[in-house]
Amino acid sequence: MDGVHDLGGLHGLGPIDPEPEAEEPWFHHEWERRIFALNLACGAHGRWSIDDGRYARERQHPVDYLRNSYYQTWLAGLSTLLVERGLLSAEELASGKAGAPADPATLRVLRADAVEPAMMRGTPYTREVDAPAVFKPGDTVRVKNRHPVTHTRAPRYARGRVGVIDTDHGIHVYPDSNAAGGGEDPQHLYSVRFAARELWGPDAPAADEVFIDLWDDHLEPS
Repeated sequence: MDGVHDLGGLHGLGPIDPEPEAEEPWFHHEWERRIFALNLACGAHGRWSIDDGRYARERQHPVDYLRNSYYQTWLAGLSTLLVERGLLSAEELASGKAGAPADPATLRVLRADAVEPAMMRGTPYTREVDAPAVFKPGDTVRVKNRHPVTHTRAPRYARGRVGVIDTDHGIHVYPDSNAAGGGEDPQHLYSVRFAARELWGPDAPAADEVFIDLWDDHLEPS
């Protein structure tokens, strides 16, 4: 979807002021640690995918998205999914008081001793299926100029722009379909190389390049 989460190339939002990597803590406040833990624990129920989670965070009101900190955005997305998937009611969420407890038999529980193995294992989104590659390294491609109303991994600033396939990463779940209820639709994922001037115009440094990971369905021959 086109929203304020897709900020690449936008002006007027002020400078980026990152913390030095060696000094940046994992969490700045205790509540952030709790929000991260809640997302892991609730995700273990298996009621949504990582793509659903991204889409839920993107669907915030634009003012809230720009105002919220990183983990406030995570909390907003989690709250949306808990209500949509029937794990909480809107009334329970608003009041902070639980209603009838869920049937434990319907939930997958992430216990404390399973957290570290789960974190180390991650969620593999590669798939072993017979899906021929539409493109190969060296091919010149254009990003389709589409504006879906649901989640997409094709950034707005790259749509309609021409690049070159650099690497084929193999077959991965297609997040645009997965977040829209269309299933995993596994297909090839590529690293596509764009000249900075193709994306940003003649004022961009001539030697700079940008690499963007895009799927078969994001691209067309150029």
